[in-house]
Amino acid sequence: MANGGVDPLVLGQRIRHFRRERSMTLDQLGEVVGRPAPYLSLIENGKREPRIGLINDVAAALDVPAVDLLAAEAPSRRADLEVRLERAQEHPLYEALDLPHLKPSAKLPDLALEHILALFDEVTGSPGRALVTREEARIANSELRKEMQLRSNYFAEIEQIAASALAAVDYAGAGSLTERDIQNLAGHFGFGLVRAQDVPPSVRSVTDLENRLIYVPQRDLLSTRGARSVVLQTLGRFALDHADPQTFGEYLRQQVEANYFAGAVLVPEGAAVIYLVSAKAERDLAIEDMRDAYYVSYEMAAHRFTNLATEHLDLRTHFIRSDELGTTWKAYANDGLQLPKNSVGAIEGQRLCREWGARQAFHSEDKFSMHYQYTDTPDGSFWCGTHIDADRMMAITVGASFDDAQYFRGRDTDRHATSKCPDGDCCRRPPIGLADRWSGKSWPAVRPNSHILAAMPIETIPGVDMVEVYEFLDRHAED
Repeated sequence: MANGGVDPLVLGQRIRHFRRERSMTLDQLGEVVGRPAPYLSLIENGKREPRIGLINDVAAALDVPAVDLLAAEAPSRRADLEVRLERAQEHPLYEALDLPHLKPSAKLPDLALEHILALFDEVTGSPGRALVTREEARIANSELRKEMQLRSNYFAEIEQIAASALAAVDYAGAGSLTERDIQNLAGHFGFGLVRAQDVPPSVRSVTDLENRLIYVPQRDLLSTRGARSVVLQTLGRFALDHADPQTFGEYLRQQVEANYFAGAVLVPEGAAVIYLVSAKAERDLAIEDMRDAYYVSYEMAAHRFTNLATEHLDLRTHFIRSDELGTTWKAYANDGLQLPKNSVGAIEGQRLCREWGARQAFHSEDKFSMHYQYTDTPDGSFWCGTHIDADRMMAITVGASFDDAQYFRGRDTDRHATSKCPDGDCCRRPPIGLADRWSGKSWPAVRPNSHILAAMPIETIPGVDMVEVYEFLDRHAED
């Protein structure tokens, strides 16, 4: 592979994808970058490896960052199939068949490609059929997020299951759960809890179904607060009768539901709603109060607030978890805030406007204090409060419309910003003066973002080293 590990087949597919998005022919692109159309066709088909200078020229012509052309995944499901077919035909077993080269033309349907590749994977033992591309993962996440918006992020059936479990262990009904409460909940579902030093690093917990034990890391590796969430997320699988997922979409849904169950147990609906209704009446809603009252992380308290805000307070809200670069890791909105999306509607990996509170918080004088801000956007004005998680350097943001800001602590902030994204000269285009000064005189080394929803295997639990898990269980079964 050329250019520091870039796959020419994928690069070609990505150039073709962005060129067609802009309704540009090869001839038109060639006129801009000074290369003949046949030469560009060879690049798009993965037959030629362009120099980095030409990649920059093509990126500029297509009005996309060069890093988008150099991304490691194919731009669509169809493109991924075509790349895999080309690679398959280079395999010695395939070449030994002495078949003419099969070009994946538009007349060859996706279904035919899938059949060919599935047969090839079966013959060669390739794991290709068990992979989900990053784009497919984003599509699955986008579809699930749409459902969450329709439900206002409220799952009544899970609330009921959580309430029943708490009633079964005689939970007092207010305040944080004790260690005994957690032990009793595990016992209610037929499990014992064990802290272990050698829990495999690819998992948060390991469940021994034969001996009905749940292993979590020892306290020097996982805090008590973190362990409570992990135990309850694990129990959620059994409380909600989850079977082994067969698709990434199913796996993702189970993760969301298990996390919801954990939140509904740690911050019970009945007690939390009483607090929230009172705080709204006093115009003093604050995520940090929920965090402290129930001994949960700020992120879980923020999630829990979005679960209950629309259903019980008639408030529309938004939630964002993002990093210091403004990259979105997780988000939800039903208050009209338009989150950055890619061509398939996915928000993961997209960059937030630099004027938003989620990014401004990192640049405040005391970034570990709550950062409150109003932001005017093309879709209206919004208020938000941002907390920086010092351990992970992540921004956790909860906000609402300008009209609903009156109910939140921090509403009297004088921080005010204007965002014009995604249109106009806002944060993605440098000012003319800076552009004139530095255009063509600088070269930034890009930080790779392959961690954002990378391709994942569809296994019982994606990404888990099952050899390590089985070896761990075997060691502890001998104790």
